[in-house]
Amino acid sequence: MLLEPNLYLNSVKDITVDILRENKIKGLILDVDNTLIDFNENILEGVKDWIVEMKKQNMKLCIVSNSNKVEKIQMVADTLQIEDYFYFAKKPLKCGFKKAKKRMNLKESNIAVVGDQLFTDVLGANHAKMFSILVKPLNEKDIWITRLKRPIEQFFIKRYEKKRGTKDVF
Repeated sequence: MLLEPNLYLNSVKDITVDILRENKIKGLILDVDNTLIDFNENILEGVKDWIVEMKKQNMKLCIVSNSNKVEKIQMVADTLQIEDYFYFAKKPLKCGFKKAKKRMNLKESNIAVVGDQLFTDVLGANHAKMFSILVKPLNEKDIWITRLKRPIEQFFIKRYEKKRGTKDVF
């Protein structure tokens, strides 16, 4: 199903090199809001070290965000030393994912998309035939449109957990 992630984790930091290798992932498309930074634009503690480790393992990284605030996305990319980023990506449409795929020069099957939303990150990743990793939002505080979607997302997440036989995020 398009709204089911391939993997559901507590945090982006729970993504290990072993998980990525096991799934033949060579590149990560990373969401920003509530995945790498909270509502107040604080970068997730420990994510810089996680990025360094991913780079040491030759993982290609690209930020793809729906935010139209280029300064914010550029700040995150600069702080985390991620060269490639796209803002106002219009997820779940494929255009942002295709740009990232082209920049990383990888096949869809070797790319994972990491984000906190089913209707943008997971749906877009699955539609683009990429590996989808859903993470818990960093903060309950969201922009108004995301706040409207969260209860609907929870319905699908509960279905996913029931189907997988788990109520806990890995």
